[in-house]
Amino acid sequence: MPDTRFFQTLSPLTVAELAAQIGGEVERGGDRTIASVAPLSSADGGAIAFLGDRKFVAALAGTRAGCVIVPAEAVASAPAEAAVIISRTPQASWAMASALLHRPVTLDRAIQASEAAEDDSVVIEPGVVLGEGVRIGRGTRICANTVIGPGVQIGRDCVIGSNVTVGFALIGDRVKLYAGARIGEAGFGATGTAAGAMDIPQLGRVILQDGVTVGANSCIDRGAYDDTVIGENTKIDNLVMVGHNCVIGRNNLMAANTGISGSVTSGDNVIFGGKAGIGDHITIGEGARVAAGAGVLANIPAGETWSGYPARPIRQFLRETIWLAKQASSKKAPKES
Repeated sequence: MPDTRFFQTLSPLTVAELAAQIGGEVERGGDRTIASVAPLSSADGGAIAFLGDRKFVAALAGTRAGCVIVPAEAVASAPAEAAVIISRTPQASWAMASALLHRPVTLDRAIQASEAAEDDSVVIEPGVVLGEGVRIGRGTRICANTVIGPGVQIGRDCVIGSNVTVGFALIGDRVKLYAGARIGEAGFGATGTAAGAMDIPQLGRVILQDGVTVGANSCIDRGAYDDTVIGENTKIDNLVMVGHNCVIGRNNLMAANTGISGSVTSGDNVIFGGKAGIGDHITIGEGARVAAGAGVLANIPAGETWSGYPARPIRQFLRETIWLAKQASSKKAPKES
């Protein structure tokens, strides 16, 4: 179930009612009541999940979801106890079901600083907007013209810079967010339909653990369903992008213009050079280093340094670079007569 501080859960619907509104066909269990959406792996008897790729058939067979949305050819793989909706575009149908069952809490009313602050040591500068349910810990400063969305929890001794926006987020102690940082915006998720691409509702959160620093104009997207997590004492430079569902370890360093695609996992003590780019669903081991400008398209083992595009172990990259340079220099242009 999405965090109720950030998402309102709407009235439950029967499987038949959902199917009628998302363009699906009920295979069985039309009278079952569904109250929420979830992935196959974490869904319970009151949730609806979907199969978007055949590689997740094993997860479909083991799901505890009350209802699953599947293509016609996957009906036999669905658990016998689950209700089933058939759809040609299961992910799009699930996205529509998400919008019918959950709605982000909006900033309809601003609260006074005294309602949010733990005590008088909290400093709220001019122009700050605080949503309902915001809590701010002792010794924290919120700088001018920043917007803190409903339900956000901010720890003690933090500094939230000017013109920052924070939503759908839980923030630890001693966190620094520099000017213009964007925390908790919707992750980049879209799926195809007959009418073109549609957005997938993003129902997760951002969790910034103690001691995290986020540079100016950097963006950290909330999860699609699970959380985006930035580990303790990680330091993020200016103009860095962290996509949805990423789990970043402790004491990571990310230099400017680094781009981390969705669902990346990094271990502790990983270093990302400037303008490094990481493909989605990549795992980077503890103590690894990604050189500046590298494009990572494969998992990096712990302790290794990778460079180049596509990135590979740095010794291999240097050998190939030297070989290419030698080949180029050995082919001299013919002299003019």
